[in-house]
Amino acid sequence: MALLKDLYSPSFYKNLANALAVVMPSFNKQRFISQIFISTFNDKELKARMRHTSEVLHNFMPVDFANAAKVIDKLIVTLKKSGTGEDGLEYMFIPDYIELYGIDEFEPAVDALEAVTQFVSCEFAVRPFLLKYESKMIGRMVKWSKHENDKVRRLASEGSRPRLPWAMAILFLKKDPTPILPILENLKNDPSEWVRRSVANSLNDIAKDHPDLVIDLARKWKGISKETDAIIKHGSRTLLKSGHSEILSHFGLKSDQLHIRGFKILTPKVKMGKELAFSFQVSNESKNKQTVRLEYGLYYLKSNSQLTKKVFKISEKSVGPGVKLVVERKQSFREITTRVFYPGKHKLSIIMNGEEKDVKKFELVY
Repeated sequence: MALLKDLYSPSFYKNLANALAVVMPSFNKQRFISQIFISTFNDKELKARMRHTSEVLHNFMPVDFANAAKVIDKLIVTLKKSGTGEDGLEYMFIPDYIELYGIDEFEPAVDALEAVTQFVSCEFAVRPFLLKYESKMIGRMVKWSKHENDKVRRLASEGSRPRLPWAMAILFLKKDPTPILPILENLKNDPSEWVRRSVANSLNDIAKDHPDLVIDLARKWKGISKETDAIIKHGSRTLLKSGHSEILSHFGLKSDQLHIRGFKILTPKVKMGKELAFSFQVSNESKNKQTVRLEYGLYYLKSNSQLTKKVFKISEKSVGPGVKLVVERKQSFREITTRVFYPGKHKLSIIMNGEEKDVKKFELVY
């Protein structure tokens, strides 16, 4: 399997050098290639190669950033004419260049972010500008939230997320996210599902520090449209997993006369690399149809012999009066890069409408 870092390949740099020569007639292709392929190039991972590309490119670009931004515009036009598609991961060096060399030039740099994100996402590059310029940058992002291009609108919501994964956190927005609420308001009915999902992800970030704010928005936005209802549901996922009583009530998730029966661990001893199997039954003993949200909590054993819980969703559906559901599920213990499994006693719980109903033990063995 090819490594992501190998997107920065000799053929990539050859094509890039050809495009740069079109927009900068004095550009020296051989000198550029020789500066890219230094002795340590093969040891560099993806992000290091991206940054290295930005730094080498800077040696050939106009010193004045406003003029460099014009070259970037022409470069993207040239790349598109040569058949280069949008959103190629290898072109992340372009927003990185703007972040690195335009941070002190607000107007031309932010104009460049607006243009470049329509070719390759600038959601990471915009964050240093938020930290440096705060309200000034948010003001521009509010304007972006009304842009005709969906990629620019998404940059407004995704780039301003307080906890964007794999990116620097925006601490002032974690502390007080109210400055970005106008962005989310503008985008709550966006025609693009891609943008609406970004709004939901931002709400989920906010909910981790300010659950009451998200609950207030859920009440305010309820019933505006099915799309907005879906944003609230997805944006409340962390609150739902944590069993937050107010959000459960908002979605009508009550456990009155709902019961879990016959919970069984079908594989009380699970070998590393195999699957845990379990089953249970849900019964609605009321005279009314009820919404049932089912999850299970897996208490993983850590290296210090303590347990840590992770919640997995099973389903959410309406269950008629007197109906009984039989649920069977499996959970893999195949080796993964994001978690280390330790042999010993683990626990599994069944969660219904945010309430943990039953817990049983199982053992992970070699």
